[in-house]
Amino acid sequence: MVRSGIDLKKYIRDIPDWPKKGILFRDITPLLADSDALAAAIDALCSDFAEAGIEYVAAVEARGFIFGSAVAEKLGAGFVPIRKKGKLPFNTESVTYDLEYGTDTLEVHSDAVGSGAKVLMVDDLLATGGTMAAACQLIEKIGGQVSAIAFLIELGELAGREKLGGYKIKTIISY
Repeated sequence: MVRSGIDLKKYIRDIPDWPKKGILFRDITPLLADSDALAAAIDALCSDFAEAGIEYVAAVEARGFIFGSAVAEKLGAGFVPIRKKGKLPFNTESVTYDLEYGTDTLEVHSDAVGSGAKVLMVDDLLATGGTMAAACQLIEKIGGQVSAIAFLIELGELAGREKLGGYKIKTIISY
């Protein structure tokens, strides 16, 4: 994707066989290290939402926090961290979801968003969609309204969009 004259794909490094044989990992650290590429990525993630009345941006740890907090600041919205079980210090709501081998649990503070608040979900990568589907369910469980979901990268062959149903989805880079 070319935005602001910067081809962001050039800043994504392919790492074969990581974290295990047969997986091609898309490494975003070169993009994060380049201030112009990072700014272009944040601009691209925000571009459709400047006038959408977004009140909160929510993201799942860890890489989602990098983009989510920057998008929140740029949109003038609050930031909502969604964490793995046991990492938040106040009253929480949780959602347990299936992984390829087992389950995982996400949590958010129960008072993180107001009832009916417009929330933009942000993450670095859409793969199978399971984690983001659980994160959206969690925001809705505490009363938020998921307005849209924005990803820096989408791995289309993994069909993650299918798990995200009718949500509006924006991706910047597709593989």
